[in-house]
Amino acid sequence: MRILLLDLDSTRPDHLGCYGYTRNTSPNIDRIAAEGVRFDNYYTSDAPCFPSRTALMTGRFGIHNGVVGHGGTAADVRHEGEERQFRDRLAAESFPALFRQAGLKTALVSPFGERHSAWTFYAGFNEIHNTGQGGQESAETVTPVVLDWIERNAEQDDWMLYVNYWDPHTPYRAPASFGNPFEGEPLPEWITEEVLEGHMRKVGPHSASEINMYDSKTSPDYPRHPGEIRSMEGLRTMIDGYDCGIRYMDDNIGSIFKLLESKGVMEDLIVIITADHGENMGELGIYGEHGTADQGTCRIPMIIRWPGLQKGTVDNGLHYHLDLPPTIAELLGRAPAPSWDGSSYASVLKTGEENGRDYLVVSQCAHVCQRSVRFGEWLYIRTYHDGYHLFDKEMLFHMNEDVHEQRNLAQERPELCREAVYLLNEWHDSMMATMPYDVDPLWTVMKEGGPYHAKGSLPRYIERLQQTGRGDAVAELIRRHPYEMERT
Repeated sequence: MRILLLDLDSTRPDHLGCYGYTRNTSPNIDRIAAEGVRFDNYYTSDAPCFPSRTALMTGRFGIHNGVVGHGGTAADVRHEGEERQFRDRLAAESFPALFRQAGLKTALVSPFGERHSAWTFYAGFNEIHNTGQGGQESAETVTPVVLDWIERNAEQDDWMLYVNYWDPHTPYRAPASFGNPFEGEPLPEWITEEVLEGHMRKVGPHSASEINMYDSKTSPDYPRHPGEIRSMEGLRTMIDGYDCGIRYMDDNIGSIFKLLESKGVMEDLIVIITADHGENMGELGIYGEHGTADQGTCRIPMIIRWPGLQKGTVDNGLHYHLDLPPTIAELLGRAPAPSWDGSSYASVLKTGEENGRDYLVVSQCAHVCQRSVRFGEWLYIRTYHDGYHLFDKEMLFHMNEDVHEQRNLAQERPELCREAVYLLNEWHDSMMATMPYDVDPLWTVMKEGGPYHAKGSLPRYIERLQQTGRGDAVAELIRRHPYEMERT
């Protein structure tokens, strides 16, 4: 048995051809989707990067494993304390350890452990190849390492190779020599001139006026990544930059597939293609970031081609990223780890039988503090700290009619908000009742000064708003965040 897992940072599914995108961004990924199962309602439980990958590797929600943000106490996996044995729980209960227990050699090509000091990310791997640029590397740095590993190991019998690509992550960095295969192609229809004008007036980091988080600075090293969007042409730079990153990455993935074919192992290879999170491209007025608990940030691709199982099918059930470990465990004939929170959906792959959850709860505490509930046709978002975006406390969006989250229906449909809050409380009660801790790490983030990417930034951002003609938002920002002004 041979398994290739491609973890494609910041890749949103609706920018892939196999998920219906009109641009030809992903022919090699699309080929795998046609030969396997594509999951259409797949979400990370905890966003963004570090919380998402920690949930996957530990098999546990952030509220359980402790990682919900990018800094402070809530950016470390919880210590086991006096219950810790000679080796900690992850030695046997991590996602990679599952493959080891099944007799597979495990190898990782990724700088992620160093990027976030996430040493627990390495648990369970026999080999670790750090590509060395902390997530700033492009595919031309990653691919040679992968090809070299395949040259040396492909024909061995049992292995799992986990590969990180970073090209869709900001700043968009496809080399100039790649050109722009999407030049002149239509832009997203939903972002009209009127919609973009509204986005340009919006307040908050990574808005159209502050692509560079709190300002509009650019770097000559990244000409595909704009500092602000002031016109439809600026929007084109943004969308094309992101899509070029995906296509450049896909071309490199194609070279991996080509080598595997030449080695005679591609036909029987299990291929899993997923991401840690998506990328907002106008949703909630945010561009080029993954900083909310919404659809743009938290819906991710999942494609599984498992020879001998379902082929060319689509699953519409609701699933978490952390449902993958118990699913693989079942397919490998092994029991799930006792600590895992996930639920197996192996029946989808075996027989096509739908096996989704009734609802999902998704968390984000790195840029804002939010929890959302995805249920039925709806997405409910509850905001605890708005990250200076001036979000409403409650937001409700109809996913069938408003997937890009332009119309908040919370005031019009209070009964649905109440239903969502009930589901959120049920989930929270279950989480708190099934761990030996009495602290929700979301509130740890709040008490430590707010989400990492917002903490301490309000005074300088207020200056920016006043300089750019949006000073009318300052009073409300100060009203919402008085303690943050006092701290500075």
